[in-house]
Amino acid sequence: MGECVSREPEWLPRRALVLGVARSGQAAALALARRGVEVVAADRSRDADPGRLADAGVELHLGTEEESVVEGVELVVKSPGVPAESPLVVAARAHAVPIWSEVELGYRLLHGNPLIGVTGTNGKTTTTELLAAILRADRRDAEVAGNVGRALTDVAERVGPGATVVCELSSFQLEDVHTLSCDVAVLLNLEPDHLDRHGTFEAYRDAKLRIFERAGAKIVPRGLGLDGIEFDANDPLPAEPLMPGLHNRENAAAATAAARAVGVGDDAVGEALRTFPGVPHRLELVRELRGVRYVNDSKATNTAAARRGARAYDAPIRLILGGSLKGEDFQPFARELPANVASVYLVGEATAELAAALDAAGRPYSRDGDLAHALVHAAADAEPGDVVLLSPAAASFDQFDDFEQRGDTFRGLVQELP
Repeated sequence: MGECVSREPEWLPRRALVLGVARSGQAAALALARRGVEVVAADRSRDADPGRLADAGVELHLGTEEESVVEGVELVVKSPGVPAESPLVVAARAHAVPIWSEVELGYRLLHGNPLIGVTGTNGKTTTTELLAAILRADRRDAEVAGNVGRALTDVAERVGPGATVVCELSSFQLEDVHTLSCDVAVLLNLEPDHLDRHGTFEAYRDAKLRIFERAGAKIVPRGLGLDGIEFDANDPLPAEPLMPGLHNRENAAAATAAARAVGVGDDAVGEALRTFPGVPHRLELVRELRGVRYVNDSKATNTAAARRGARAYDAPIRLILGGSLKGEDFQPFARELPANVASVYLVGEATAELAAALDAAGRPYSRDGDLAHALVHAAADAEPGDVVLLSPAAASFDQFDDFEQRGDTFRGLVQELP
C-alpha cells in the first residue's frame, strides 16, 4: 500500500472498487491507494495492463465480473468505458454502494483550482485545448484533463495552486457525478451519438446536461433554448481562428465566451485564435503530395462530425468512411453529403449500412475493406487540388483500438505513399 497523505478528506472509504484499469481507472486506483484506501480493481479484459497497480498494493481481478468483488466495498469508481448495465455496477447498486465516475473522484481531489468543463457531441478536444491556449496567452497556468490527455484524478494530484483546469467531459464521465461543480461549464452542441450505450437521444442529452448542475457561468449554443451565455459560429471574434471550417469558428466562439467569463481580455483571446493550429486527428493536414492534401479527421466518429469535416473544404473531396457501428442512422448523412464529395471509399463493419444509405441517396461509392486499400484507391483517383479526407462517421473498434490508432495508421500510410 502506498504511503498515506495527511489531512485525508472525510469522504474517503475504507475499501473501494475501481472498475476498469486503463488510463483513468489506474489514476483513480493509485490516488485512492496513496491515501490509505484498500483498493480492489476489476477489468473484464484479461489483457488489461495493470501497470503499477500491483506494486501499489491494489488487489487485481482481471477477466472476471464475479459479484463477490463488490462485497465489503464502500465506494465504486467507474471508468468511462464501463456501462451502467455492467454486472458489477448492477451488483453495487443492489448493495446501495455509491457509484462515482472517475471525474467525480478527481474533482473531489482538486485543491480549489478553478475548473472549466467542456462537453458536447463534437469539438470537445479542440475547444478544451484552445481554451488552455487562451489562458496561457493571458499568462495564466492551465492544465488540460478529462476525456483528453491525463485523467482528472492524475491532474488533481499534480496541479499547482491557482492553476485553472480545463476538463473535457464525455457523456460517459458525466453519468455518475454528484458534486462536480464547474466554475464555467461549456456545452458545444447536441446531436445523436453513443446511442448504442445510452439507448435514446434523450438519455444521451440528459447525461450531457449534467455538466450544468452546480455550475457557475453556463456557455450554451444559441438556439437550443438553454439558460446561459449564448454563442454562435457567426459571432464577432477578437481574431479569425487559424483552424479551418465553420465548425471550428463555432468552437472558437464557445472558447471566447468561456474565456471572457473568467476575465480573459480580448488581446489574449485573439493571440491564441491566430496561432492555435488545432489538435491531432481533427482535420489534421498530414501531407501534400503532388497537389493533393491528405487530411486526418479520425476523431469524426459520428455523422455530425464527418458532416462538418466534409464541409470544411471547397475543393473536391475523396472521402474515406466507415468503422464500427454506434447505432446511428446514416440515411440523413448520405442525403446531405456536399456536392464536392467526388468519391467515397467504405471500410470496416459499417460498410453495409453506409452502402445502403448511399444507394438510397444515389451517391456512388466503392467497398475497400480496410484503411490501407481505401487510401491507395483514393490516392489513385485524386487529382491536383483534391483533398483525401479520412472522416469516418463511425467509431474505430472494429479494426483499431481507438480513433488515435486509426489516425496514426492513416498518417503512417500517407507518409509511405510514393
